[in-house]
Amino acid sequence: MEQWEYKTLKFRIGGFLGGKLDSDEFESELNVYGSDGWELVSCFDTSMGQGTSRDVIAVLKRRK
Repeated sequence: MEQWEYKTLKFRIGGFLGGKLDSDEFESELNVYGSDGWELVSCFDTSMGQGTSRDVIAVLKRRK
C-alpha cells in the first residue's frame, strides 16, 4: 500500500491591507521542496473578509 507524508507551508502576505505575495519567494520555496520530491497538492489564502488576506497556505505531499 502506498503511503504519503504531508507538509504545510505558510507564506505571509505583505502590503498595507494584505494581498501582496512575493511570487519570486513563493516559487523559489516550492522549487526547493519540489527538488526534494514534494508535490504541491493545494494552495489557498486565509481570507480575513473584504478582500484582505494574511497568509497563503500550500499543502504538499510525497511518498514515504
